[in-house]
Amino acid sequence: MKKYHILFNSFAGSGDDSYKTLSEKLDGKTFFHNVIDTDYKVLFSTLDKDDVIVICGGDGSINKFINRTKDIEFDNEILYFATGTGNDFLKDLGKTKEDTPIRINEYIKDLPTCYINGEEYKFINGVGYGIDGYCCEEGDKLRAQNVKKINYTSIAIKGLLGKYKPTGVTITVDGEKHHFDKNWLAPVMFGRFYGGGMLPCPDQRRDNEDKKVSVLVFHGTGKLKTLMIFPSIFKGGHVKHKKFIQVFSGHEITVEHDEPRPVQVDGETILNVKSLTVKYGK
Repeated sequence: MKKYHILFNSFAGSGDDSYKTLSEKLDGKTFFHNVIDTDYKVLFSTLDKDDVIVICGGDGSINKFINRTKDIEFDNEILYFATGTGNDFLKDLGKTKEDTPIRINEYIKDLPTCYINGEEYKFINGVGYGIDGYCCEEGDKLRAQNVKKINYTSIAIKGLLGKYKPTGVTITVDGEKHHFDKNWLAPVMFGRFYGGGMLPCPDQRRDNEDKKVSVLVFHGTGKLKTLMIFPSIFKGGHVKHKKFIQVFSGHEITVEHDEPRPVQVDGETILNVKSLTVKYGK
């Protein structure tokens, strides 16, 4: 009988426990492991070659898995069962929660690497640097207060209206530097979607043959103009505002703010970051 090792994240989807129904959906014996505290070297050392790993949760759960297993060689099949709220990875694949569990082995190999404060992070969607990092920081604060439903749109609007202070940014793409004043957003993208459906770099594709990543720079606007443009990011229409929006693509992208700002990597927050570098395809 095939064995399924189910990695669940009790924090994904505001406590969504639909992963418990997998025992009824999978034709085999199921074992449950918390994705937060699983020792993956120990887990994989105990698996048979036909055993299957099932990741349950959202984009953050996949991120935890790929970063905690990046130094482990394995041939086991990896399935993904979505229980998160944003699910930008699924959206990028043209799928929904109802389509899961799906095999994702081919999507979690050969990923970009982000270097932050001497640490390396793999990511499947994007690295947000700017007000999106601020939103994740504020969301984490609310989650620590046991707030179950967090409205990131409301957090973003409050940030745009004054709680978030933009700063200058220097973007270096394959050695070519660009400086911008009053930067609001500077996410580096591997896929198309992040932040619950935002489309910052509409032409970016995770399967592009050139193996490039893209960075959006949203800069130079006041509060009201920023609020007017911001909603169009969900359809990719923001790129029409060429005075305030630039998109660059390359194999190595460094983003350096004049002052430290929070960063989110597939929704996972890192505080007080002055600069980051993303490398892919080199």
